[in-house]
Amino acid sequence: MTQETPKKVKGNPLPDNPEKGSKGRFPSWLHRKLPRGEELFKTSALLRENKMNTVCEEAKCPNRLECYSNKTATFLALGKTCTRACGFCDIDFSKNPKLPEKDEPERIAKSVKALGLRHVVITMVARDDLADQGANHIAEIIHTIRKENQDVTVEVLTSDFSGDEKPLDIVLNAKPEIFNHNIETVRRMSPRVRHKASYERTLEVLRYVKKEGKVPFVKSGIMVGLGETDEEVKETIRDLHGVGCAIITIGQYLQPNKNKLLVKSFVTPKQFKEYEHYGQSIGIKYIYSGPFVRSSYNASLLKDYAFKGETFHG
Repeated sequence: MTQETPKKVKGNPLPDNPEKGSKGRFPSWLHRKLPRGEELFKTSALLRENKMNTVCEEAKCPNRLECYSNKTATFLALGKTCTRACGFCDIDFSKNPKLPEKDEPERIAKSVKALGLRHVVITMVARDDLADQGANHIAEIIHTIRKENQDVTVEVLTSDFSGDEKPLDIVLNAKPEIFNHNIETVRRMSPRVRHKASYERTLEVLRYVKKEGKVPFVKSGIMVGLGETDEEVKETIRDLHGVGCAIITIGQYLQPNKNKLLVKSFVTPKQFKEYEHYGQSIGIKYIYSGPFVRSSYNASLLKDYAFKGETFHG
């Protein structure tokens, strides 16, 4: 892999791995200018006014300011406390989070309308504490958005619902245009990176969603820079393609705080482009690969290409 090895500093290594590493100083391609403009502040004010949780804020997304300046955000449903404690994620953890807020679907729908979104991404914290794991709440959000915004398309980024088909069916029956569930990392790294989810179960969830045929597009994403090899990334791309993923995102992992997994390498833009070319070579038309790519980054643009049937070139 073409990469820059981070400067070594104090921190927690990957579990069961003696090799030290850290995010260190970012290479040149991970530096970007801060966006300017009043839209950024308007978006922030609107989200605060409607008491919205966003994955942009809770997961410390590096694209937050850019997206806010473009009047878009990814909504985080079912609260901002997760029942899982994955090694890469900065969202708060609790075994007993608060009950879902009944007015959240209305507040999200109102925010979508105020922002003028054509495509909305709804993600969620894992809610293993709930009998339906939050599926009915997600379905209600989709229905409520459509009541207020008839022309909008909806993308959901869900948990694996512990592999249970019943909550999956509840979400699928709400008919989002895109169903997204991230595999996050390569097979070998999965036990270290994820808390409860597994590589194989993610593939089974995606395979089931594709087989049911209730949504037009199935999507997944992975992070790189955690110690994986080129071949492992390509294997993951093949596996996702094999279970029916039409859209795949690949981005650089960045350590959100000192207690999370360390960055092992900064993958170069050239290598990201090679992953994109590889995906296209095996038949994936919508693969978005780059240092700043995240699951919902430029999701509306990817959706437009997918609905037109045109190959996406990031």
